[in-house]
Amino acid sequence: MIETHLNVDTSGLMCPLPLLRLKKALMEINSGHIVKVITTDPASHLDFGVYCDQAGHQIIEFIKQSDCVIFYVQKK
Repeated sequence: MIETHLNVDTSGLMCPLPLLRLKKALMEINSGHIVKVITTDPASHLDFGVYCDQAGHQIIEFIKQSDCVIFYVQKK
């Protein structure tokens, strides 16, 4: 189990809202802390991946489930 410092549920939201919620969450936590994001947007893995590569954050893990994807993102 990954210890998270903030949980964000973006279920039902479509691009760009899940990414904007992730960015906001990352601004609220300290470096090294982890945000858990639940999303139903099928394009979120692309948006999150590009953003994290550019900003230097790390996707620790992502779990695909039947109705959603759960991301664990560590702030740089």
